Amino acid sequence: MNKVCHKSPSNIAIVKYWGKHGNQLPNNPSISFTLSKCHTETSIKFCESDCYKSNFFFEGKENAAFKLKIDKFFQSVTNDFPFLNNIELEIESRNSFPHSSGIASSASSMSALVLCLLDIERTIKADSHPIDLQRASYYARLASGSASRSVFPKMALWGLMPTVQGSSDEYAVSIEDIIHPVFKTYKDTILIVSSKEKSVSSRAGHALMDTHPQAQARYAQARENTQRLLTTLKLGDIEDFIKITEDEALTLHHLMETSTPPFVLMEENTKKIIREIRRFRQDTKIPLCFTLDAGPNVHCLFPQDCQKEVDDFIINELKQYCHNGTFISDSVE
Repeated sequence: MNKVCHKSPSNIAIVKYWGKHGNQLPNNPSISFTLSKCHTETSIKFCESDCYKSNFFFEGKENAAFKLKIDKFFQSVTNDFPFLNNIELEIESRNSFPHSSGIASSASSMSALVLCLLDIERTIKADSHPIDLQRASYYARLASGSASRSVFPKMALWGLMPTVQGSSDEYAVSIEDIIHPVFKTYKDTILIVSSKEKSVSSRAGHALMDTHPQAQARYAQARENTQRLLTTLKLGDIEDFIKITEDEALTLHHLMETSTPPFVLMEENTKKIIREIRRFRQDTKIPLCFTLDAGPNVHCLFPQDCQKEVDDFIINELKQYCHNGTFISDSVE
């Protein structure tokens, strides 16, 4: 058997992608930080077979549910990768972060899977060229929308923006070269308020936007915030970055809370942490801000040069609001 292995990080969106159409196409553009320590490592052993066969192991144990997800994805792309019709795969995957940490792993796991798929193709074709990251982003998007951004370091934009050459709804693009150096030093400490599974899946949440009365206004807001954030990132305007980041996080949760049916994913400790972060920022003038995914856990974002003060604040003030005192210290890759 041949073997390929790839590691791919998770990412945290600043401008949120929420709502999609067609085949995994976004209703609005999004921008994300690529993380460093929170990643998925996937290895695939493969050989020729009379038909498609697969086994999937997550951290050493068979996982039937995720195997079905992988099989469905591979079946959807067999026209582009015909060798999948006659291959046997043994897939092993593991995360660098605890499965119960509440961190969404679809971005890291599916981007790692796609990188392995493209490496299998290279092996079969005896192609010595490096993997095309734009192509990787395209197929990662088909597997999981946010995975399209995880193949790029530092920061990525997914979604067509007239002011960004090469941008597309079909794949993400790197914006590393246009951002101010301060944002390349950013830290992300993830406060685990709850390790429970979300009460609504991201797929179901996106679908709720189809009938949401505020959907069109939201998509317009997201396009405006994306353009504004691009300018902010170029200028190194941390104050405006904070405003956009926190507004986007709270807008995401407002959309979920006003959908039909509604979902309230913030917990009381989430709100306490948000209040404490804002108080700390006002009292100290240290540019700590927060963002949220579609769940109760809080991402604390801040430049590296204020890490000691923020770390002390998290340990002394915020850790008490975390489930079993759990938090994960990460940074922009």
